[in-house]
Amino acid sequence: MRFASLGSGSRGNALLVEAGNTRLLIDAGFGPREMGRRLQRLGLAGDDVDAVLVTHEHSDHIGGVFRCARLFEWTVLLTHGTLAACRDPAADARVTIIDSQQSFSVGDICVHPFPVPHDAREPVQFVLADGNMRLGVLTDAGHVTPHMVAMLNACDALVLECNHDARMLAKGRYPQTLKRRIGGQWGHLDNAAAASLLSQLGHTRLRHVVAAHLSEENNHPAFAQAALSEVLGCAQDWIGVATQDEGFAWRDL
Repeated sequence: MRFASLGSGSRGNALLVEAGNTRLLIDAGFGPREMGRRLQRLGLAGDDVDAVLVTHEHSDHIGGVFRCARLFEWTVLLTHGTLAACRDPAADARVTIIDSQQSFSVGDICVHPFPVPHDAREPVQFVLADGNMRLGVLTDAGHVTPHMVAMLNACDALVLECNHDARMLAKGRYPQTLKRRIGGQWGHLDNAAAASLLSQLGHTRLRHVVAAHLSEENNHPAFAQAALSEVLGCAQDWIGVATQDEGFAWRDL
């Protein structure tokens, strides 16, 4: 199994996972042209992807899903609530409804969805496995729940939301309503919350930890790396960062 990010942040998200003969995207916040450009950086084209897993209906995660799916003939897998909340019509796209707590397989990848607290209709995040390795992905959640901890435990790699630094958000230029939304129970995890989550997980199998969905306005990569590395007792630069413009290159498991 290997995985790479095409970009992570408020202007668009997409994470690519490959195992055996199967390639899945988690979210597609980029339109077909930009998606094709970003896939090309990884040596792939749009029709090399088999399906896209959708976490929720916010535009930075779903903005390009149906346009890309129609063009590249992807299957779109999402919860009923997410589909119902979509503004972009799903007509002419292959759509499969998933249960937020029921595992399923797509080719060589077993997908374990789990519900998360976020201000969307029926949001989920995912653990993906190939029978040997497990990749846990969590990019949009307002707070940590016991079920999230149970699902993300004993993974070989983690992509964890470190959306904001609480002090930067408080002192920043966002309006108070937006600050309350971001920092609230249904918003986004800050660096400290992500570190707290990581501290509750088993670390013995971890080969990769990547901080993701960082705010360009209210966070800094070094702050996220410092918070997560303190939990693991590792060097700060061992913690990867998924950037908005570049994402990150292939990481092998």
